[in-house]
Amino acid sequence: MHSNKGEIRIIAGEYRGRRIKVASRPGLRPTPDRVRETLFNWLGQWLDGKSCLDLFAGSGALGFEAASRGAARVVMVENDRAAFSALEAARDKIGARAVELVRGDATEYLVHARERFDVVFLDPPFRQNALPTLLAQLEDRLAKAARVYIESATPAEPGLGWRELKRARAGQVSYQLFEWRGDDQGGVSGNV
Repeated sequence: MHSNKGEIRIIAGEYRGRRIKVASRPGLRPTPDRVRETLFNWLGQWLDGKSCLDLFAGSGALGFEAASRGAARVVMVENDRAAFSALEAARDKIGARAVELVRGDATEYLVHARERFDVVFLDPPFRQNALPTLLAQLEDRLAKAARVYIESATPAEPGLGWRELKRARAGQVSYQLFEWRGDDQGGVSGNV
């Protein structure tokens, strides 16, 4: 499916055409070009001034694409040492100043972070079935009308406070874009 499994290409924006090396790790599956293109069409191509969170950064395909398309800030969280080193090398190579790398567990990051994000990329390892927990933890990290992209084996059903905007499938992967509407429910958050 990929022309070169060891690297990804940034599709558009400031770093367009730049190639990023991908760490060879079990279960690491970079979001394919076609899916990324669709996602950024859904998001409106440009993310000027937006704050983005790439929670299971992996190859960094989504986060670097966001930075290339004008995001003011992109926080990439990655637990795997080799994948994290590859992200550092890629950030330095392309000079993506908007990218902040965090080495650690995604769940712990959500517990300790204070920032709110406009766009979140959520592509957890499929076998962990972590989505329901992650989505609940994510709510306090979301700006009003935040967009959350989810890649999973089967379509996610996040429940109250979420509105599905788009849904598609590529091979074994379901991908969806949601809008966080939780703040519209009388201003009371779910964990009062």
